[in-house]
Amino acid sequence: MPASTCTPSSRYRQRSVPSPKRLYQGLDGLSWSAWGKWKRRSRLKGLLAERTERVMRQRESCVELSTKQLGEAITEISAKARVGLNAQDEEKGLSLVSEMAKRKLGLDPFREQIFGALALRSGLLAEMGTGEGKTLTIGLAAVLEGWRGRPVHIVTANDYLAARDAAELKPLYAACGLSVGHIDGEMSADVRRIHYGRSVTYGTSKEIVADFLKDRLALRGRKQGNELSIDGLLSASNEELSDESVETVQRGLFSAIVDEADHVLIDEAVTPLLISQPRENEFLQAAVEAAGEAISDWEKGIDYTVDLKRSEVELTSQGRKRLEALPPEACLMFRNSRWKSEWVRQAIRARELFLRGKHYIVVDGKVVIVDEATGRPAPMRTWRQGLHQAIESKEGLALTAPSDNLASLSFQRFFRLYPKLAGTSGTAAENAAELWKIYHLPVVLVPPHKPCMRKVERETITATAAEKWEAVVADIEAKHAAGRPVLVGCGSVGASEELAIRLKECGHFFSLLNASQLGKEAEIVAEAGRSGCITVATNMAGRGTDIRLGEGVAEAGGLHVIATERASSARIDRQLFGRCARQGDPGSVRQFCCLEDDLAKRFLPKSVVWLARKAAFFPVGILRRSALVWAQKRASKTLFRQRLGVLKQDQWLLKNLPISGGSADDQVRER
Repeated sequence: MPASTCTPSSRYRQRSVPSPKRLYQGLDGLSWSAWGKWKRRSRLKGLLAERTERVMRQRESCVELSTKQLGEAITEISAKARVGLNAQDEEKGLSLVSEMAKRKLGLDPFREQIFGALALRSGLLAEMGTGEGKTLTIGLAAVLEGWRGRPVHIVTANDYLAARDAAELKPLYAACGLSVGHIDGEMSADVRRIHYGRSVTYGTSKEIVADFLKDRLALRGRKQGNELSIDGLLSASNEELSDESVETVQRGLFSAIVDEADHVLIDEAVTPLLISQPRENEFLQAAVEAAGEAISDWEKGIDYTVDLKRSEVELTSQGRKRLEALPPEACLMFRNSRWKSEWVRQAIRARELFLRGKHYIVVDGKVVIVDEATGRPAPMRTWRQGLHQAIESKEGLALTAPSDNLASLSFQRFFRLYPKLAGTSGTAAENAAELWKIYHLPVVLVPPHKPCMRKVERETITATAAEKWEAVVADIEAKHAAGRPVLVGCGSVGASEELAIRLKECGHFFSLLNASQLGKEAEIVAEAGRSGCITVATNMAGRGTDIRLGEGVAEAGGLHVIATERASSARIDRQLFGRCARQGDPGSVRQFCCLEDDLAKRFLPKSVVWLARKAAFFPVGILRRSALVWAQKRASKTLFRQRLGVLKQDQWLLKNLPISGGSADDQVRER
């Protein structure tokens, strides 16, 4: 921030952190849940509908304004927004911004998008069907938020969407007197500071939370909160203020609109975000190499067993004997029996539970984690406690230095820090109670603009993976022959490459979109809706991807989407299905599963899998489908318990561990 603009108040906002929204427990929690149901009542939709109609009526008068007059009216209403807009001014402002969107973007906001923008301005989570125009809806609300002059963060599902949405809406923001920026993983701190300094900033939750934590670490030992406001007033010059403020990249937290809110606030909340730095540890590296060499000839089922559901390994009696026989001279850490056991188990976990092409890929001789929620590579992330090094050893790569954790913060706690929080999603209703309890976000359903024309074909469940892939290829060939584009969603990089090999053997041309092909994403998505195009993708294509139909495709039946396995949550499956039949277009979906899928292996008892394979006294199709539905529910419950565990741990640490550095540092846990 330039010295000329760095005032005591702006410096205070940079350093101070709002108090998080309260979590209610016990009887208070029951009362809060009841209040949440009241907030989500049907009457709320009626109130928003009435306001929407008033905005639409005001838009009629905006059409008659010249572009210059429209700009002057926007300037006038934006000046009022600095101190807050009442309902009448808000409706007028939204009508003006909607007309400007039509002129600058060529997009005429629908009644339902106005409804959604009003919901966001009211601090609600608007559930809008896939393809209903959430990007523009968020933009309309963000303009009104940006007029306050305080930071507005638009949280997206991935870097690609952050850059795309910021670029697409830039003409609208500029016409309304605002600037826009976006954050991606490759930006330096100086570039990030520039983008955060703009009126509206797009970015992923991981990037925004990481920058927040880095700012907290940079401010350790500095005066913050109320002390800072007094200190700022007593500072001798703006230059001194500027020197003190350049350490942070963010301008503080005020307003956030979360796109794909169920993904960001639910799916990504399973683990906290950590800030770490590498530190050489020769003893750890020696232990990893010794353990990897020790288990090189160990066999699953003989020396150890694996529990896929709990992600645990146990040594058998023979394995324990072999463990005891390992010489303590192999490395320093093997001299302690407990440490020796832990490193051997870690080596087995790396071999059995972390698979190349599913959990990670190897790029330029380095292990790169694949984000399971988005299917995208996460090169800045590493596994802890020597696991990352154990996987590198398994792959025969040079071992990197382990990391020391500097700070951590759960997503649940971070998003409760925003004084104003809202969001959109196509699949939020199932988690309405959790979203209200943790984030104080009521969910409101936005009516669709056009009836959905999606055709859901009968699910196919086979006994083996080979049978499933044969059925998938046959369905692709049938739709391809009809001139329809096909999008195939796979659960991992390895699964997408397995299908790619089969399609090559059949002589089909296709595009492959996974973590290894990230650079071609925009090009592949642009082609995916053309007649006869086959696109094989991981869940990278499952959220926010807008596939536009080519000429003649709608007449042929639209885009056909194939899911090659059930995800851990039915919400994620529906997000993939939502890539087709958007905005009244035709389309179809079909799901293929098998009893060898990861979901069945992890969450179905072996006896149930055997019964689903062999049973002759019960319709096999019904039994298999019921078994997989049960497995999916068990997976969802497991993830919910993990999120609850993260939240409880976060609360316990905040209460019991001593924290240094003042009120702002209370938002992080330092180690």
